[in-house]
Amino acid sequence: MTRGDARELAVHLIYSREFTNEDPRQIVQDRLDEDYYAHLAEENEIYTERPTARQVEYINSVVAGIAEHMEELDGIISKYSIGWDVKRISRLSRAILQLAIYEICYVDDVPDGVAVSEAVRLAKKYDSEAGGFVNGILGSVVRAKSTPATLEEPVEETVAEAQAPAAEETAADQAAVTEEV
Repeated sequence: MTRGDARELAVHLIYSREFTNEDPRQIVQDRLDEDYYAHLAEENEIYTERPTARQVEYINSVVAGIAEHMEELDGIISKYSIGWDVKRISRLSRAILQLAIYEICYVDDVPDGVAVSEAVRLAKKYDSEAGGFVNGILGSVVRAKSTPATLEEPVEETVAEAQAPAAEETAADQAAVTEEV
């Protein structure tokens, strides 16, 4: 099993928690139970190979971390999905975004580009039209990460700040035109 497969399993578990609100560690333990896991292999090929101990550790870590940071992650998704209410985004796409943003913000051994690429791959696998949407949001998150303060600022403030100098320049230009006339 590859890290990408472990990431996909994590997305399944994050998605499942949307319905059950189970304890993150318990859901991982229950779903990775040998008998239950074998049953899942009949439905989805991703379950044909069991994760290694290191992959189980990764899955536990991200599922628990996302549960702990859910409000923050949904806030970031909301910020960069301008015009979209987070609750309107499909649960699976939201789980994919939560995982990728969590990796970008909190998992040091996953490069940002890998987190984005894997998220887009998963989005396309489960919803061919979601890839561009996921890529757009994650691209904005990665760009904002280079200036960490912008991850926390509301979009409205950021837009207003960006427009403020333009408004000041326009006022100054109008004043100059008035003086010339």
